[in-house]
Amino acid sequence: MNRAIKQKFTNHINGVYLITDHDENLIERVGKALPHISVLQFRPKQFSIEKKMEIAEKLKELCNKTGIPFIINDDPEFALAVGADGLHIGQGDGDPLKIREFMGEELILGLSTHNMEEALKAEKAGADYIGFGAMFPTNSKDVSQIAGVEELVKIRPQINIPIVAIGGITRDNAGEVINAGADFTAVISSVMSDKTPGTAAAELSLLFNRKNMAPKGSVLTVAGSDSGGGAGLQADIKTVTLLGAYAASVVTALTSQNTLGVNRIHPVPPEFVASQLESVLSDIPVNVVKTGMLFSAEMMEIVADKLLKFNKPILVMDPVMIAKGGASLIDSSAVACMKEKLLPVTYLLTPNIPEAETLTGISITCRNDMKEAALKLRNMGSRNILLKGGHLPGIEAIDLFFDGKNFIFYNSPRIDTTNTHGTGCTLASAISANLALGYPLPDAIKKGKDFITEAIKFAVPLGKGHSPVNHYAASVKITKKL
Repeated sequence: MNRAIKQKFTNHINGVYLITDHDENLIERVGKALPHISVLQFRPKQFSIEKKMEIAEKLKELCNKTGIPFIINDDPEFALAVGADGLHIGQGDGDPLKIREFMGEELILGLSTHNMEEALKAEKAGADYIGFGAMFPTNSKDVSQIAGVEELVKIRPQINIPIVAIGGITRDNAGEVINAGADFTAVISSVMSDKTPGTAAAELSLLFNRKNMAPKGSVLTVAGSDSGGGAGLQADIKTVTLLGAYAASVVTALTSQNTLGVNRIHPVPPEFVASQLESVLSDIPVNVVKTGMLFSAEMMEIVADKLLKFNKPILVMDPVMIAKGGASLIDSSAVACMKEKLLPVTYLLTPNIPEAETLTGISITCRNDMKEAALKLRNMGSRNILLKGGHLPGIEAIDLFFDGKNFIFYNSPRIDTTNTHGTGCTLASAISANLALGYPLPDAIKKGKDFITEAIKFAVPLGKGHSPVNHYAASVKITKKL
């Protein structure tokens, strides 16, 4: 037992508490999630003695490499036999005082509770943390009692040890559980049943950034420089900073442009892009990577490789292809590479209508076309799609969000203006910043759309063409609404 592990745990670290299931490829799935979780609990009930010992040894090795606690469910003898960091027991699993005496003081002891009385008794009995729930109805087991978020709010001031909230927790409801005072959110199927458990764990882990001091979280923008200051890196850095997250950057190209259009593009050598990515990702704890103009196939391959190397699954990709004035911003081979290399590692893709048409080959003229294109884009690999419908006619600008299950249309009033330079960059970076701040994706998109709407509304003419949106005024307006 590593004494430092227990000390770290009891000092109220935060994060995702992952409980294993019994399905196939358990070790592989846990390994993908492990970089983004804070605690692992092994539930070995349905395995033979030999099999559960084999699995436990492999899981313990993974946990030792990442420095996170390895907890065994219900079985004190087995926990000691495998050298686990701790044990979690339920209300009917024995006297916690006797179990503590059997295990010793160095091991972490957790106890499931469902109400104030049980929670107070668990702390008095010497538990190092309590599991509390269920928060919501769940499909993983029969739940006879829903404690709920309101009960968590009541017990939090009374409990001086970490609280692990459990039961029906997902990306979209975990935020309110964290706000109510949970130190950890325990999940099973939300991660273990996901096709990409690393991404599922990462998006849950990001929600804890809401508890941090400003700047809350960090965004790395990988994009081109706009000499006019309205789009590209400049728009990204302004947006991320004004919304309260930390902005880092990797320059992919230098452009000579103004409000009238792009005059010249000077690509940064791919090996220097790789060097920038290595420098940032090896040092700064980046939560979200946002890409804009990547220019070439080689550059896209480099970005995809670095994301995998550094376990950065939260990629927001604005597939910048065509400038506002019509100039091409990527070469012909880059489109094919985008489909092959980047879409499969993309968390959120934010194409406009022309970009979606180029990627899918679908002519988009209505909402049904948008649904068809979004479905095809997701089948091409991106986990989530935000298809921007601003190019379609109508009194409203209609965007479509698709996460593989639900189609959600976002309507916003169309603003009659030509001052729209940098809208795509700004929206994608606003969503990225909101993710880094600890908002779940649907909320991050809604808040991002509110931001870009205000930025367009308050845009000030600065040149002779398409002037940039007003990032500062939007941040002031949005801040006042909070």
